[in-house]
Amino acid sequence: MSKLFSQLDIKSVTFRNRLVVSPMCQYSAIDGFANDWHLVHLGSRAVGGAALIIQEATAVSPEGRITPGDLGLWDDAHIEKLESITHFIHSQGAVAGIQLAHAGRKAGCALPWNGGKQLKISEGGWETVSSSALSFNPDDDAPAALDSGGISRIVAAFKIAAKRSLEAGYKVVEIHAAHGYLIHQFLSPLSNNRTDKYGGSFENRIRLLLEITMAIRTVWPEDLPLFVRISATDYADGGWNPEEASALSSILKTKGVDLIDCSSGGLVHYAKVPFGPGYQVPFSAKIRKEAGILTGAVGLITNAVQAETILEQAEADLILIARESLREPYFALKAAADLEDEITWPLQYIRAKL
Repeated sequence: MSKLFSQLDIKSVTFRNRLVVSPMCQYSAIDGFANDWHLVHLGSRAVGGAALIIQEATAVSPEGRITPGDLGLWDDAHIEKLESITHFIHSQGAVAGIQLAHAGRKAGCALPWNGGKQLKISEGGWETVSSSALSFNPDDDAPAALDSGGISRIVAAFKIAAKRSLEAGYKVVEIHAAHGYLIHQFLSPLSNNRTDKYGGSFENRIRLLLEITMAIRTVWPEDLPLFVRISATDYADGGWNPEEASALSSILKTKGVDLIDCSSGGLVHYAKVPFGPGYQVPFSAKIRKEAGILTGAVGLITNAVQAETILEQAEADLILIARESLREPYFALKAAADLEDEITWPLQYIRAKL
């Protein structure tokens, strides 16, 4: 059996293989509510054989949305449709996961196909918040620096969203601390110039993430996995770096985090990202080795042999597929054939199995 199609147990959850559909925003919700697009999008990837389907960045508050089209979980009313989605995913033998997020200063933007620029309030945007009053783009309105009360409300919003996630049937929660969104804005000295207990030193800059993690752990069952996605580097001088990412991961392990989803970049508009096949895998390998925690590799992983090699070389424990899963919803079924391995096909599709 290949490593890619070997099982992995994390806490009480068994993943049927090592392939994960990475959270990818669909920008297709209204007022945070999921609809049939999300059911078909996520459900088809479960039919396609992946072990874990992680739902897109789901905002813990209305002002935490990247765009007005983002999914949300700030209201009990959001649960009903999400419950139908998780039920279908689980019926196909996959595990349903959700990524909880707050966009911070990168919130309130137009849909990508409408330009993606930050919307003025008169255009349907809203006031944004961050660690400091520093905008992402020079022409964006500066966010409001969160005070202690605002930070407490953010932590509480993540906590209640995790509780709602459990009620909706998810078995994995991932905290989104990457890509220049709110938690990352606290982590990096390029976006955090605070002088209180949330700024300055490494210990202070990671405080918000630790508080959110511990708050979620009070409502998220001990036997269910908790992931954290981080950007391992800002790709910018003076920014968050792989050494800090590794140190943070070691601490998160002691706080009940089970896996680090290793991404990168997104904090500053001038970052020079060295895009290429598997360009983020070295971060996953470093954190796995130095922090002694399970890791997920993501970023331009596009074929079965590449994914298998990453696992064989002990550079990651899970392989997250993003754009390739958009191109090929049934990636896992084809990958198993490429590796001459066995995977269970949906009975409805069995006639197509070669």
